Amino acid sequence: MSVSSLIQHRHTTQDERDARVKKTEKEVKVNNDKQPESAPLSTDENDDPKKSNQNMGSPQKSSEEAVEQAEEQAEQIQDLYAQIDALKAENSELKNQYLRKQADFENFRKRMQREKQESIKYANSNLLQDLVTIIDDFERAIRSSEESRDFESFHSGIKMIEHQFVNMLERKYGLTRMESEGKEFNPQQHEAINMEETPEVDVQTVVEDYQKGYLLNDRVLRHAKVKVAIPAPEKTDESRPDDKEDTEIAEPQTEKENHQAD
Repeated sequence: MSVSSLIQHRHTTQDERDARVKKTEKEVKVNNDKQPESAPLSTDENDDPKKSNQNMGSPQKSSEEAVEQAEEQAEQIQDLYAQIDALKAENSELKNQYLRKQADFENFRKRMQREKQESIKYANSNLLQDLVTIIDDFERAIRSSEESRDFESFHSGIKMIEHQFVNMLERKYGLTRMESEGKEFNPQQHEAINMEETPEVDVQTVVEDYQKGYLLNDRVLRHAKVKVAIPAPEKTDESRPDDKEDTEIAEPQTEKENHQAD
């Protein structure tokens, strides 16, 4: 190779090397422009290693707080679920109590209704038991009259049974017989069947008792049917002269009629 060729080859190699260097510098500059500039550390942070350590531990601290908050929320959720379960159990218990109370009340209502019907059905059992005894007395009186045919004894036996019967009703059941004859007429107790005027009474007075009345305790059970005497109106003397004048006027008319007849 000649000297000129070597010199030309050296220049070519040097140019290629310079081009590669420029290309490399250009690529480094482009990479530096793309990367963000890092904030320079403050002098305090560089000087104080404790603060730098705190700044380095802040992400760890925030993560721990997040974990604690999550745990607290989980506990609160569990408490809420527990309260819901307790309320459901309480609601179920109250519902069962309500159903039991309703069933008890329904049974009580049916029992009261049944007892009421039975009390109405057998309310007169005591009275009927006493009446059966009176019937026995009547049967004995009838058998005795058939055997003896004695009217006096039969009559006295009937009167005795009637007296016992009335006393039993008055003593046990508060039934009282009214005695109305000779007493003043009371429309609350008496029913006037017949009335007559008489000067012997000054007020309306019961003179005859057609049918006895009865009181049940203080209430009228049956009104007495009676005959009532009422005071007769008094006659005055003023009416007598008028009657005499009418008679005197009537006599001349009669004489005139006799003359016409002749």
